[in-house]
Amino acid sequence: MKELVSKLDLTDFIDSFSAFFAREKPLPIEGDVNLHYRFINEISKLSFSPPKSVKNLDTEIMHLKKFGVLKIYEIYEFVKIIRYFKYLKTLPFEGAVSEWLLKISIPNEIEEVLSYFTEKGELKEDVDDRFLSVSAALAKNKEKIRTSLNRLLSTAKLSPYLVDRQIHFVNGEETLLVRGGFNHILKATVVGRSSGGFFYVVPQNIVSLKKEEADLLSKREELIYEYERRISSIFNKFLKFLSFINREFDRFDHYQARIRFAKTEDLEFVLPSSKKEIVLKNFIHPALHDPKPINVEFKKKILMITGVNAGGKTMLLKSILSAVFLSKYLIPMKIDKHNSKIAHFKEIIAVVDDPQNVKNDISTFAGRMVEFSKLFSKDRFIAGIDEIELGTDSDEAASLFKVILEKLLKKDMKIVITTHHKRLASMMATNEEVELMAALYDEENRKPTYEFLKGTIGKSYAFETALRYGIPANIIAEAKKVYGEDREKLNELIQKNIELELTMREKERKLDRELDKVERQKRALVLKRENFEKEMEELKREYETLYNEAIEEAKKAAREKTAPEIHRVLNEAYKKRQKIKENAKEREPLPLQKGDRVKYGKNRGVILSLKKDEAMIETDEGIRMRVPLKELKRSGNPPKPKAKVSKVCVQKPKKASVTLDLHGLRSEEAVEKLDKFISDALISGFDEILVYHGIGTGKLAYAVKEFLKIHPKVKSFKDAPLKMGGYGATLVEL
Repeated sequence: MKELVSKLDLTDFIDSFSAFFAREKPLPIEGDVNLHYRFINEISKLSFSPPKSVKNLDTEIMHLKKFGVLKIYEIYEFVKIIRYFKYLKTLPFEGAVSEWLLKISIPNEIEEVLSYFTEKGELKEDVDDRFLSVSAALAKNKEKIRTSLNRLLSTAKLSPYLVDRQIHFVNGEETLLVRGGFNHILKATVVGRSSGGFFYVVPQNIVSLKKEEADLLSKREELIYEYERRISSIFNKFLKFLSFINREFDRFDHYQARIRFAKTEDLEFVLPSSKKEIVLKNFIHPALHDPKPINVEFKKKILMITGVNAGGKTMLLKSILSAVFLSKYLIPMKIDKHNSKIAHFKEIIAVVDDPQNVKNDISTFAGRMVEFSKLFSKDRFIAGIDEIELGTDSDEAASLFKVILEKLLKKDMKIVITTHHKRLASMMATNEEVELMAALYDEENRKPTYEFLKGTIGKSYAFETALRYGIPANIIAEAKKVYGEDREKLNELIQKNIELELTMREKERKLDRELDKVERQKRALVLKRENFEKEMEELKREYETLYNEAIEEAKKAAREKTAPEIHRVLNEAYKKRQKIKENAKEREPLPLQKGDRVKYGKNRGVILSLKKDEAMIETDEGIRMRVPLKELKRSGNPPKPKAKVSKVCVQKPKKASVTLDLHGLRSEEAVEKLDKFISDALISGFDEILVYHGIGTGKLAYAVKEFLKIHPKVKSFKDAPLKMGGYGATLVEL
C-alpha cells in the first residue's frame, strides 16, 4: 500500500491523517464499509475528547495467554483503553453507536483494577496500607538526608573546601561539590568530578541513610510486583474481554481519526458505490496547492486522455485513482460529495513510472509488458497507465495495445490511460466502452489551461511546449518543416474539432439556460393557478362565516323582536346567502368557447371553433389541429374579482349597560339573561362588562364561568377586583 500511496503522491496527506490515530495501525477498517460509514456519520454529530496515545498491546495479550506477569506501565495501557470506553458510554450517542456501546460491559473486577491507578499511570498510595507506610518512611528518610547535608554545609571546618553551598544531584545521589584535600576534614565517597576538577562526594553519614532508602525502595518494588501478579491474574481471567476491547478500541480509533481529520481540514467522506461509474465534482488532489478543481465523468470502461504536454493529464489520472483509493478506505477528501459518485474496486493499480533501473535489469517497454501481463489474472480492479506507449515504437505499440485493451474489456475493470500519440486513441475511439478526453491549450496565451474536454482527441503541442520552456524559435521552425505539412494539417484538424466541440457545448449550455427559464415560467404559472384556487376557497369560507354570523345575530335579535320582525331579519339573511352563492358561481370557470386561450400538452394556442367533443385550435407556432375537448386546459388565469362583503344590520338596544346583576336567579335563567346581555353589549360596542353573581353556594358562579368559556365572543374573563365585587363578580373582556 505504501508504494501505491507514493505513486499517487498521497504520502504527505496520509501521514497527516495517520497522526490523528491514538496508535499506529494499517489504513483499512475491517468489516462492512456501509456500517463504518454509518458509524462515522453518527459519531461526528457529537463533540468528544480524543483518546490518549496507546501502545500496541498484541505482545502483552500474547504474554497473558502464556500466564505471564505484566509490568505496571503495560497494565496501565489497558487501563487507558477501558477508561476511555467508560467515558464514551457517558456520551448521548444514538442509533448503531449507542447499541454498540451498550453491548460493552466492563467486569466488576476490571472496574476495581481501574481504581488502583492515578491519571499518571502510577499505583495510588491508598490502594494498600503498606504503600502508605513505605511512602511515609521514604519521606522521613529524605528529610534526614536533607537535614544532615545542610548541617555539613554550615560546618566551619568544611567551609574552606566547599566550592558552593548547594546540594547537587549526581546519578540520583545527593552530593556536595568540594575541593581537593577535603578528606582531612570529611569522610566521604567520591561519585563524580566537575569540569573544573572539583569532586562530587557523598558524606559517610549519608551512606547509611541512602542504604535505608534503597531498602525502602526495594520493599516498594516488592509490593508493586505483588500487585502486578495480582492484576495479571485478573487480566488472564478476563483475557477474552481484554482482546475484545483492544480490538474495538482500534475500531473507534479508526472512526475518531477520520472524523477529526475531516473537521480539521474541512474534508468530506464519499461512500464507495456498487455502480461501476466514477463522477468527480470539484475534487482537489491533496498534493496540489491552489489547483483547479477536477470535474470528470468516467462511466465507461476505458478513459483515454490525450492533449498538450504538461497540461495535467498525469495529475488527472492520479486524481481519479486517488479519489477511488480515499473512498475505498473511507478517508475524507476535498470534493463535492453530494454530486460525486465513486465506484468500489477490489484493487487499485498505478503504472505511472519507468520500471527501468540498474537493479532489475529490465527495459522500459519490457517492464510495461510485465505490468500488463499481471492485469489478465486480476478482476474488479481499476488501473491507471501513464504514457502507455512509453519505451517502444509508437505505431507498433498502438496496434499491440489496441488488442490488449480489447481483451481486457471483457473483464470487470476500469482503465485510465494517458498518451501523446493519436493513433491508439483514434483506433480505440469507435469502441463503445472507450471515452476520450483532451487536455486543453490556450492558443492566445500559449499555455495549458489545465481543463479537459470530453469526447475528443487532443493535440500534443510539442513545439509550443518546447518554445515555452526555452528552446530557440529557429530550432522549432526547422523542426516543423521536418515534421511535415500533412501532419501539421492533421493537428490543425484536431484543433478545429476541439474548437467545434467547445462551440457546441456553449450552445448546449445556452439552450439549457433557456429551458430552465421556460421551466421557471411554467412553475410560476402553476403556482399562480394554485394561489387563485386557494383564494377562491378562502373567499368561500369567508362568505360562509359571514352568513353564519348573520344567522347568529338574527337569532340573538329575535329574542327582543316580534314575529314579523324575526321573519324580516331571517329573510334578509337568506337573501345574503343566495347572493354569496351567485357570486361563487360567477367565479367558476366558464365553459370553453371560441377565442379562449388553451393549453394542449406542451402546446399553447387559441380555440378557432368548437364541435361536440372536439375543438379546432391554432398553436402559437401557427399550427392548426383538431383535438379532444376534454384534453384542453385554460392557459392563463381569469382576473380576480373583488370580494363582496355581506352585512346584517341589527338595531342597537335602547338602554345599554356594562353591568349585569344575576343575584337570586336560577342557573338556566342567569345563562339566558347573560347571553342576551353579551349580545346587547357587543351591539353597543362595549369591549368589557361586569357580571355580579355573588358567592353563595358557588353554583351560579360556576354556571356563569362555564358559559363564558364556550361563548365565541368572549376573549377572557377573571374575578373582579375587590373594590368591584371580588369573588362575587366576574370581569369579562369581549
